[in-house]
Amino acid sequence: MQERSKLLWIIGLFAGAYFIPWDHEIMRRSGLEAFLMLQDYAREHVLTCLIPAFFIAGAIAVFVSQASVLKYFGAQAKKVLAYSVASVSGAILAVCSCTVLPLFAGIYMRGAGIGPATAFLYSGPAINVLAIVLTARVLGWQMGLARAIGAVSFALVIGLLMAFIFKKEDAARTAGQFYLPDEENPGRSLWQDAGFMLVMVLILVFAAFARPGEGDATIWQFLFGIKWYVTILLLGVLGLMLKAWFVQEERKAWVASTWDFMKQIAPLLAAGVLVAGFLLGRPGHPALIPESWIAGLVGGNSFFANFFASLAGALMYFATLTEIPILEGLVGAGMGQGPALALLLAGPALSLPNMIVISGVIGIKKTAVFSLLVIVMSTAAGMFYGSFFV
Repeated sequence: MQERSKLLWIIGLFAGAYFIPWDHEIMRRSGLEAFLMLQDYAREHVLTCLIPAFFIAGAIAVFVSQASVLKYFGAQAKKVLAYSVASVSGAILAVCSCTVLPLFAGIYMRGAGIGPATAFLYSGPAINVLAIVLTARVLGWQMGLARAIGAVSFALVIGLLMAFIFKKEDAARTAGQFYLPDEENPGRSLWQDAGFMLVMVLILVFAAFARPGEGDATIWQFLFGIKWYVTILLLGVLGLMLKAWFVQEERKAWVASTWDFMKQIAPLLAAGVLVAGFLLGRPGHPALIPESWIAGLVGGNSFFANFFASLAGALMYFATLTEIPILEGLVGAGMGQGPALALLLAGPALSLPNMIVISGVIGIKKTAVFSLLVIVMSTAAGMFYGSFFV
């Protein structure tokens, strides 16, 4: 099967090189946009977002016991605790739909149930405190409040529905798992492991902290101003922890696990970014599908307008906070309030690169259901919101 996949890739690349009319201006521009989008992603997100996320995922796989993951996120875990933690995780992790992928893969492969894992997958990029505050400031407090309520509710509902729909598959997947008492680590205490993970999460949060607008609250301006000082300090603390608390074999296992996640996810992610850039381009830079087409299809509050906004948002890639100025421009071009909310709820949590990678972790069927749930629920929320606010 692996050799067949390689053959199909070779045939597909040859067919593209042979048949795509690269002499056409639109095709050349779309091809350029694909690589410029990949360059933007590499410059803006790989070092500050994706690399820290890979190391956190590797640490989860090596240093977090499977018993702990099963206890709090497994199929048999207490639902209130599992879904409560998973559904509000985005308030801490200011990540995009691609940066959350290594973290999701880490907890899922460690034994988390499909419900809590997908609740975390949605909430990670969707519930961003700064993004919600900025949404309220730019698009109105009603939109900001609706986005906050919708994001938390969606994470809970989507997780519960995924757990229900794939109950049998999840049970079969965890059939051989049973709870073991956490092994006592003779070299480290529980608080040391927790502190190590917390420092890495803080490195991710500060390194990925996006530049706030000029009119944003002073606290956000202050945090952005000190982000690199705090990040460097945290890296120093992390280095001391690694030297004092971990033996060489553990450090090697951590790096090896991180590399495994990178090998699995990075190529799919790069391919997805290229495809998204070729089809949709960067914000303000048209590619194969012009932005004017999208703006012209999302006026009013019809089912089609909301559905199209959800679908377009699910396919487009939004870096953290970039969805807000993009949406401001679309609203100014005539986009309805309902479709605007639909795009806000579907866009940050999904993207074409995101879907490609998810399918490699949980399979095509689960990915399709997860994406469909996000799109359908975003459409319904948009229509409901648009019926009150025009």
